[in-house]
Parts: sequence; C-alpha cells; structure tokens
Amino acid sequence: MAVSDEKTAPRVVQRMSPTDNVATALRQLEPGMRVTVGGVAVTVVSQIPFGHKIALSAIAAGSPVLKYGEAIGLARDGIAPGEHVHTHNVDSQRGRGDLQQ
Repeated sequence: MAVSDEKTAPRVVQRMSPTDNVATALRQLEPGMRVTVGGVAVTVVSQIPFGHKIALSAIAAGSPVLKYGEAIGLARDGIAPGEHVHTHNVDSQRGRGDLQQ
C-alpha cells in the first residue's frame, strides 16, 4: 500500500484552499493508497485518474463540493472520504441555463 506522508513522500494530491473538501490527484490514485493533505489522511476507495478530485471528508447529498475555496457543484448523493469526485456524483451549478429563473 502506497502512503503519501506530507513531510517525506512526493505530493500526490493538491488541495487548493484550506476550506476545500476535495483535493486534485497529481497522478493516478489506486484503491488502498493513503493520501494526506493539510493533516487530513484518507484511503483511496476507487481508482482516481490524474487531474480528478478525491473527497477529503464526507460530503452529504445536496451539499457543496468545495474547490478553490468556492462551491463548484452539489453532491448528487453522499460522497465518502476517499471517493472519486467527478461528473458522475456532482451536479454543476455554474452556467446552467436550466437553473435560470
């Protein structure tokens, strides 16, 4: 099992803001890996491609997914720590004409 220790190992994820509940994979992440960012350690649940997001904490259905310190969408269903966060489980709230009133 690969481990990312912030002090000794190469960084494999990047959190853009301390308030984010996701981090971006800097390489492909494999199930069972432990990654640590900002003192938060999570175990990767499923394969996460380079450039995709991993949940750093539980995100309840309908709750904001935070990246860059801002909501980038809402969780469709609950997302557990270590899960892949992408279009399959996040609804974007930006630039959607169907949400305009």
